[in-house]
Amino acid sequence: MQTANDLRELLSRIDRRGYPAYKDTRGAWRFPGYVLSIDHVQGDPFAAPSQLHVRLDGRTAGFPPELYDMPCRRVALQDQLTRQFGRLAAQASGQARGSGHSGLIAVSRCGQEVLERTACRLDPGTGEVVLRLEVGFPANGRTINARELEKILFDLLPRCVEGALMYRSWPAERLRSAADLAEDQEFLREKLPELGLCAFVADGSVLPRESGVSQRPMGGAVAFRSPPELAVEVELPHRGKVRGMGVPRGVTLIVGGGYHGKSTLLKALELGVYGHVAGDGREYVVTDPTAVKVRAEDGRSVRDTDISLFIRDLPSGKDTVSFTTGDASGSTSQAAAVVEALEGGAQVLLMDEDTSATNFMVRDELMQRVIHRDMEPITPFIDRVRELWEGGGVSTVLVAGSSGVWFHAADHIIQMDRYVPRDITALAKGEAAAFPPAAPPAAPGALPRFDRRPRPDPALTGDRVKVRVQGRDGVSIDRETIDLRCVEQLCDSEQLAALGRCMLYAQRHLLDGRRTLARVADELEALLETRGLEALCGGSAAVPFLARPRRQEILACFDRWRSLKL
Repeated sequence: MQTANDLRELLSRIDRRGYPAYKDTRGAWRFPGYVLSIDHVQGDPFAAPSQLHVRLDGRTAGFPPELYDMPCRRVALQDQLTRQFGRLAAQASGQARGSGHSGLIAVSRCGQEVLERTACRLDPGTGEVVLRLEVGFPANGRTINARELEKILFDLLPRCVEGALMYRSWPAERLRSAADLAEDQEFLREKLPELGLCAFVADGSVLPRESGVSQRPMGGAVAFRSPPELAVEVELPHRGKVRGMGVPRGVTLIVGGGYHGKSTLLKALELGVYGHVAGDGREYVVTDPTAVKVRAEDGRSVRDTDISLFIRDLPSGKDTVSFTTGDASGSTSQAAAVVEALEGGAQVLLMDEDTSATNFMVRDELMQRVIHRDMEPITPFIDRVRELWEGGGVSTVLVAGSSGVWFHAADHIIQMDRYVPRDITALAKGEAAAFPPAAPPAAPGALPRFDRRPRPDPALTGDRVKVRVQGRDGVSIDRETIDLRCVEQLCDSEQLAALGRCMLYAQRHLLDGRRTLARVADELEALLETRGLEALCGGSAAVPFLARPRRQEILACFDRWRSLKL
């Protein structure tokens, strides 16, 4: 392995040469305390920045094993290292100047959720730390400015490594508290089944967000407090006792006037499948890890999906046991979304009336009198919600504000009153008794079939297929965009980058026409669990910034991939 002095001499030799001479810097270089690897060098100063990583052995990094002796604690530690390195890199970025991206130093930008990422990996066996970053190699025009790159690699970057990746630079309590918080969150989430709950919201939580473009907590917001009837107290490993509202398994209705916090509560439950950083306000809002937000999605693609539980006998004669369309309606898209969630193993469905197809959700008494059930191909969700719970153990949490017919179906009814929850189950049930249902529920339906078996596409098994991310809107694979705007539990663009890689990995290694789609998702989940996100990159030294998606989002991406061969 070459030394840092060798790299310094190389930079001196290529200074003021044409930009492609920077390619000579690729490789591993031994610096005091760590190894710097230059994995990919950008083609010119205006191209995507160069990709590097630093590697510190466990003794040099010095992080105590108790900070990473559990997966949740390790992910929290990696998250803290990434955030600190990002803060230091932001201060150093731009101090070296030039054209294009010259002087950029960047790492993953972490949001409020704590996610497993390729940006930072700590080996649980050895304590070795690897951090990946991007650097804009400096140039004047398209001429190498090696002195500025020397400033980055020999001055600015070592400061970032020292300040973020070595335990001696950290206040010990800061890292310990982050790891303890992650363990408490995981403990609470695992405790839900024992408590008969599908979610928990701690007293004192701050659920409203700062704005539509900021996920930080809103200043001055009303702190959450559980109604006495739903209050639960749990003893956590580190924080001790925490009290809050338990959302019981079964059918739970969230009601209330407009702007009183119904959708805000549901949004917090959606993202309760992830851990959150200290100060987020939702640190102790946890949800069943399989929970899926379901909504209507007009125009989406549906492929070979059994939606007959909800829709059958279409006037066109179209098969709903193996339903396929490139332009789904609101009702068919939401029916497909429910079935796909069940295929993904969801034990909790989350729905908001505002983003649902009205005719899929409910039919009022007058409509049933005018349009007889025999003339309506849709069996509304209200006729199936009890069946899903009592026959399949699938809970539903629904935000509703316009139809009281849901009171009959619900086990628990929570009213949000100026962001304060109240248990009004007894009151609502009493009022509902004066308005009996207009018709008996639909006859029980057959469970959907889950046997879709995708086949590989030879055009996507090569090594030159491009994956591009479009923020949190979608991912493009070989010029085809998979629209993921309505997969609302995706919280980071790096999750979409990982989904694109999952799709390609499956094409190359898993799709064979024999494995079901659910099994493919299982094997991808096992791959990420055992070998990490880096396994999706085919052994390439230049690993992009990726964040781990859930199994449910992997399936959601397959479901929206229009050219997937089934």
